Amino acid sequence: MSMKNLMLAIQMYDFYLNDIKLFLDTHPEDTTALAYYKHYKQLRDNAVHEYVEKWGPITANNSVNTSKFSWINDPWPWERSAN
Repeated sequence: MSMKNLMLAIQMYDFYLNDIKLFLDTHPEDTTALAYYKHYKQLRDNAVHEYVEKWGPITANNSVNTSKFSWINDPWPWERSAN
């Protein structure tokens, strides 16, 4: 998957997760909603992992380089050249 498509997938999964979290706020025991949340959280986690492995961290918390803090490397995820 290309960098742009992977970032779009991550953003899509974030939207799904935020939406389902709003529902779960008022329906915390809904097993269908919980399964939906778990499914999309796993998809998002996998997509983030793939992005970080190929193109570097999306957030400072994704900085995995142990020899230096790679979050400061260009381009930043929100810059046009990264997308």
